[in-house]
Amino acid sequence: MSGGERGTEGRDDTPAAPNRRAREGSCCVREEEDEMQGGGGGVEQQPMQMVLRVKHPTSSSLGDEEEEGEGSSRSALSVFKAKEEQIARRKMEVREKVFAHLGRVEEESKRLAFIRQELEGMADPTRKEVESIRKRIDTVNRQLKPLGKSCVKKEKEYKGVLEAYNEKSKEKALLVNRLIELVSESERMRMKKLEELNKTVDSLY
Repeated sequence: MSGGERGTEGRDDTPAAPNRRAREGSCCVREEEDEMQGGGGGVEQQPMQMVLRVKHPTSSSLGDEEEEGEGSSRSALSVFKAKEEQIARRKMEVREKVFAHLGRVEEESKRLAFIRQELEGMADPTRKEVESIRKRIDTVNRQLKPLGKSCVKKEKEYKGVLEAYNEKSKEKALLVNRLIELVSESERMRMKKLEELNKTVDSLY
């Protein structure tokens, strides 16, 4: 028994089996008709029967090959479909991971943007007071400049006046001392003169 015939026996319940049986039945009918007509033309009918008998296994083998081809095609399609489904599942998994990463990146971006906005919009609670004090400092600096010049000028004048005052004070002290000396000398001389006059008066009596 050939490989094609073994495959035929093992696949009688396949969808292509009824077609194969129908072909075999038609071949048998043609062979019986040829045998019934073999009265006068037996010599001519015999080769015909041989041709039919030779063609019969060939058509059966072709049917088996077609069935095997269909089975291989179905198997290949099944494998291809399974691979496509596997690829689709894998694609969905990767896509879900990508979207998950994108979601996390988006959340982090939002958080960073919020932090940046907070940093840029952060206001100094003492900003107004600081600006006011800075303005006052600038004003005082402008006022200090002429005052400083005047102070230097006055200081020079003060030094001159102070020196003059000190000189006059020394002169006054000298004059006061001289006055005291003169008064003392005058008192001493007058007292002496009075003593002399008193002695003169006493000598008269």
